[in-house]
Amino acid sequence: MRIIIDAMGGDNAPLAIVKGAVQALKRIDHEIVLVGDEAAVKAALSECKYKGDRISVVHATEVIETGEPPVRAVRTKKDSSIVRGLHMVKDGEGDVFLSAGSTGALLAGGLLILGRVRGIDRPTLATVYPIMGGKPSFLTDAGANAECKANNLLEFAFMGSIYVEKVMGRKNPTVGLVNNGAEEGKGTSLTKAAYELLSKSGLNFVGNVEARYIPDGVCDVIVTDGFTGNAILKTTEGMGLMVLRELKRRLKSSARSKMGALLLKDQLLQIKSEFDYSEYGGAPILGVNGALLKMHGSSDETAVCQTILKAIPYVEEGVVDIIRDSVVQIDDIVNA
Repeated sequence: MRIIIDAMGGDNAPLAIVKGAVQALKRIDHEIVLVGDEAAVKAALSECKYKGDRISVVHATEVIETGEPPVRAVRTKKDSSIVRGLHMVKDGEGDVFLSAGSTGALLAGGLLILGRVRGIDRPTLATVYPIMGGKPSFLTDAGANAECKANNLLEFAFMGSIYVEKVMGRKNPTVGLVNNGAEEGKGTSLTKAAYELLSKSGLNFVGNVEARYIPDGVCDVIVTDGFTGNAILKTTEGMGLMVLRELKRRLKSSARSKMGALLLKDQLLQIKSEFDYSEYGGAPILGVNGALLKMHGSSDETAVCQTILKAIPYVEEGVVDIIRDSVVQIDDIVNA
């Protein structure tokens, strides 16, 4: 397998990207291709004292910055690390593409260069949702599609279930629809229509879920539109940071009690670990003709390594092909 990585994307590129790649090679037998400024990438490899032959570098002269209009950047910066990497996957020179760069550019590039899976109306940006004291859930959509139709939510549910089963290793994952109440008749015209489709989907649909129960791990796959999903994600991140700040404050105030301070410190470290995005790897973009993973913009080498490890079952389990095969089933449900 050839894993293609945007070496120039993210706040800590290229060094964190290179460090993560070198770290991952200690645990895998595959080849990694780093796309970016050759001199900068090779300098980072030298700093890591890498001497092997399973990392190669493809030179790219341009970088798409986060603030650039995504579609225009993809169309005009033909020699950017994102565009070059996506073309490598399209042309069969690589099996999966990873980037910590512009989310918008990666989404636009996935659609313009790789194209949608035929029959999938809207690709989705999905992400792991940490659950304190339990297995993480999977949130889809996390921000790619602010406005959706019921059939889009059905597609997200199918694609999310396939990913959770094949990559996260959960058989027959449960699927919940985000709503303002658990009752079947609750919600907007969108959620009511989506509920009806999901009820006859054959998926392990557990019904509507209220946002307040999502942190309890009420379902494996959390389905919603991108506007709501992004709001849920950002609210959770904000609450998590607030809790960590309060625990740190209490830790300082408990310094006079050595035993109390030690107990709080252990709890703080456990909570921080459970909410640390770097442990979960990147967010897949599902519904395009190729395996794509979006890493957090501030990814360190641990996050890069974990994303590389997640990319392997994504490819080996044939997630893109299974999504492609599920389109007929989705069409049958929508048209029934």
